[in-house]
Amino acid sequence: MRIRLAKVDDASAISIVHINSWRSSYRGIVPDQVLDSLDYVRNGSRWREMLSNLGEMKCFFVAEDDDGRIIGFAIGGPNREEKTGFNGELYAIYLLKEYQGKGVGKKLVENVAYWLSRHKYNSMLVWVLEKNPAKYFYESLGARPVGRKKIEIGNAPLDELSYGWPDLSILIPNKSK
Repeated sequence: MRIRLAKVDDASAISIVHINSWRSSYRGIVPDQVLDSLDYVRNGSRWREMLSNLGEMKCFFVAEDDDGRIIGFAIGGPNREEKTGFNGELYAIYLLKEYQGKGVGKKLVENVAYWLSRHKYNSMLVWVLEKNPAKYFYESLGARPVGRKKIEIGNAPLDELSYGWPDLSILIPNKSK
């Protein structure tokens, strides 16, 4: 497995990971019609646009398997919500189901945390759907619950929790700052 910065040409593979992980992780949480209507081509175009305009204050990492196939990704940058007490944010992290629980997600989070620390951020927040078992993954990495809000996906009201790391250094093993 290898972690590297994403490139524009990765958009289609990122789309596959994104949609497949939404469908495997959010079935029973997000309305089925939302999950069933996700379109790989349209989503790939969206990722291509984002990667073309990422900007210097955001990072986007992909995880590849031994054959070079993208199996996961993570995005981070400045916190988008004011008054949380956290200056960095893990915007998204998605892995194909068959690679979950194998350390890939941890490596992606570590890379985002390291990138943020190198760009003068010292803390990080992530938002997760309350019913998503991934919240336990964040807890296992030392995050603590720090907030909640209501959101809507496909006309379904959902609760979202935020987890935070007040000190990014706990996520950065064996890397010099």
